[in-house]
Amino acid sequence: MTGGNLQAVVAAIASFFFITLVLAAIFLICKNNKNKKDSTNQHDRNSNTRSISIPGLTSVTVDESLSFDPSLQVSMAEILAATRNFSADLIVGDGSFGLVYKAQLSDGRTVAMKKLDPDAFQGFREFRAEVETLGNLHHRNLVRILGFCVSGAERILIYEFIQRGNLDFWLHDDSEVLRLPLSWSTRNKIVRGVANGLAYLHGLDKPIIHRDIKASNVLLDSEFEARIADFGLARTIESSHSHVSTQVAGTTGYMPPEYREGFTVATPRADVYSFGILMLETATGKRPNLPMGGSEMGLIQWAREMVAQNREMETVDVNISREGLLEEDVKEYFRIACLCANEIPRERPAMKDVVGMLTKTPA
Repeated sequence: MTGGNLQAVVAAIASFFFITLVLAAIFLICKNNKNKKDSTNQHDRNSNTRSISIPGLTSVTVDESLSFDPSLQVSMAEILAATRNFSADLIVGDGSFGLVYKAQLSDGRTVAMKKLDPDAFQGFREFRAEVETLGNLHHRNLVRILGFCVSGAERILIYEFIQRGNLDFWLHDDSEVLRLPLSWSTRNKIVRGVANGLAYLHGLDKPIIHRDIKASNVLLDSEFEARIADFGLARTIESSHSHVSTQVAGTTGYMPPEYREGFTVATPRADVYSFGILMLETATGKRPNLPMGGSEMGLIQWAREMVAQNREMETVDVNISREGLLEEDVKEYFRIACLCANEIPRERPAMKDVVGMLTKTPA
């Protein structure tokens, strides 16, 4: 073998070993990365609670949960146990896009759980609205969200449990449940609580419009303190004190007249109108979406006529005791209610001014 041929053989052998070493190094690196990834995935599968980015909720996938209360740790397994697999006899309410269940956690705490309809796109939007809104708010007249849990298509919202149910039940339920009718002073207290909650929402740096103020969305605690609930339709105002929407939001009877005319831009004045209707409903005990007696008039039209005829005392719920009830106080109450429910949006007062007016009236 010539010297040239020997050099060629040696060079070929060296190249082969070099390439082999490079491939071996690449194989070891890839195997190590795979082991790390598998370990991470296994850790994730074994974890029931992980941090989730709330603003967009884009990272929510499967079996995720988040607690706004440090003492609360929940998983889908505990939720199923606490609700007895969402037993019908634990249903305490029917919120927008989902049912509400009374549940007792393993630590003995009683909470309310809303199970959103997994088939409704609106359910996902409500989930985002509730979490993004209530997760950052703290006020005595707003219901408090404790956390949430997501498992596949299921979305569960967890709230503090409010003992006395909603205002609609206390005003309109005709079942055999034995209870005393709400007194005039208690109704005033409830109305003031709702007004304070709305004034807080509207007074934030980025005001929040609830868009569905009604009796069934007002919860009452053991002291009949009002808590505004169900923020699934709520929207934050980024600028110009309005929120552009292509959909009419709200409940028949509570929606402002501008919605009927095709004006869908949501403003705080829409909440003020709904609040005015709620005031009338609370004082009269009559539903706003039903005609009055044999006429076709709704509650607001009927109330305006009664006020124009100085017959406010006749509009007060017959179940309210007249003892100690002063006509001047009733007249002022109805004046404020009709002012809030004015047909013209710009004529409605801001909620902070409503709070001021209600504060001046005797409870």
